[in-house]
Amino acid sequence: MEYISVKEAEDKWGLIPRMIIYYCANGHIEGAQKIGNVWIVPKDAERPEDRRKGNGRRLLIKKL
Repeated sequence: MEYISVKEAEDKWGLIPRMIIYYCANGHIEGAQKIGNVWIVPKDAERPEDRRKGNGRRLLIKKL
């Protein structure tokens, strides 16, 4: 299996490195591994779903 760095995942997915590390640490990216202080992500891994979106709350606030 091939792996990419957090920086490469950042460029691929358009996320900040801290979010990628958060997803890795909490098991949202299957196959991610920590080697020393560095996280590596499987090259074929899909971008994790952002669970903060889609609850409709922001829409409600904009309407008010």
